[in-house]
Amino acid sequence: MCNVCEDTETKQNMSCNGYEDAGSSEEDQLLKLKDLLKRVVSGSPFYQKKFEEAGLDIDSIRTIEDIAKLPFTTKEELRDAYPLGLQAVPDEKIIRIHSSSGTTGSPVIIPYTQKDVDVWAEMMMRCYQMAGLTETDRIQITPGYGLWTAGIGFQAGAERLGAMAVPTGPGNTEKQLQMLLDLKSTALASTSSYALLLAEEINKRGLRDNINLKVGIIGSERWSPKMRSRIENELGIESFDIFGLTEIYGPGIALDCFMHDGLHYWSDHLLFEIIDPVTEEKLPDGTLGELVITTLTKEGAPLIRYRTRDLTRIIPEVCKCGCPFPRIDRLLGRTDDRIKIKAVNVYPGQIEDVIQRVEGVSSEYQIILERYQGRDSMLFRVETADADDPEMKSRTAKALNKAFKDFIGISVDVECVGLGELPRSEKKSKRVIDNRDM
Repeated sequence: MCNVCEDTETKQNMSCNGYEDAGSSEEDQLLKLKDLLKRVVSGSPFYQKKFEEAGLDIDSIRTIEDIAKLPFTTKEELRDAYPLGLQAVPDEKIIRIHSSSGTTGSPVIIPYTQKDVDVWAEMMMRCYQMAGLTETDRIQITPGYGLWTAGIGFQAGAERLGAMAVPTGPGNTEKQLQMLLDLKSTALASTSSYALLLAEEINKRGLRDNINLKVGIIGSERWSPKMRSRIENELGIESFDIFGLTEIYGPGIALDCFMHDGLHYWSDHLLFEIIDPVTEEKLPDGTLGELVITTLTKEGAPLIRYRTRDLTRIIPEVCKCGCPFPRIDRLLGRTDDRIKIKAVNVYPGQIEDVIQRVEGVSSEYQIILERYQGRDSMLFRVETADADDPEMKSRTAKALNKAFKDFIGISVDVECVGLGELPRSEKKSKRVIDNRDM
């Protein structure tokens, strides 16, 4: 039985007790979908226009399968709706906004009602409970606050749980270490990059035996099994992979349980689909494709069939942990973060699979893409334990090159460097440097 479902009170609080009554059955999802459609038709100019252009009659949605009749929503459309074109309720109901970074165009502004904030806090609390945390824990929250959803989402969930939130925010490693030691924080909320940076610093200073951490709630970016293992071993914690995105509340819409075999998502508030990213056809459970999300209960800026660009699959089997909420697999990557080189599409998950196969290779790597006289080349820089031994270094480089050929089908140049030599980040690591169009 998963930690979320262990006691009756918790079951009642998060509707795990009686799954059919939790708003997660197909019938309940259909009722919420129909209610959502009525709400957006009456209150969302954004969807009024989309439905009119698609010639859609919402009365034609009679089954969950009929969701395929609804048009997709894309990130580009959300950017075009800047600043508040997604708002679906009157101004007086909006109590907060959050925003994406807008690094590749106009930022996406997402307005929230009080109910939206409450639902988000509830989902975050469930994540903490699934990770085994209680009101006795002290959760050090290192992601950023402000317009970004991460920090405040982690904090709201901690407060809903009744745990002590330690809102350190990003950076200032000296202060982070001081809080870990003096406040005896038991849980760390962090990106994987910063968790690794803290782990390396703690071990460098010999502080491992002086910290009280037992759990890491880690997300915001892909992280390989090797990176996960390093963080857990160096901090002495069990880590839990959390998933979320600004457009869909923020962090906390899914988390892996103690089985660490996929991420449970809160299907009483969210409807997940997997589609073929090229044909846009819905794929059966168990098939890898692009994740599409519909926010069944969101008020301020509900989204219908939002294309996340994340690549995963819905796991059809019920989890062995006993929690009835469905699961998606760990993310392979994104449809828009693939590397195309020598006519081959390469995803981060494939690269992490390669380094998993070669002994002595660390989790940290960097890819540099160049083009000379019309030909592409890829330099794969990776941290290895034997970088100081020329013979072993050469052997590891050859093993990596062979693995790239065997499992991905491309030849790469490999440079092995010592542990800790590649850049570390307090946010997300930049692993790909593409100089081909510069």
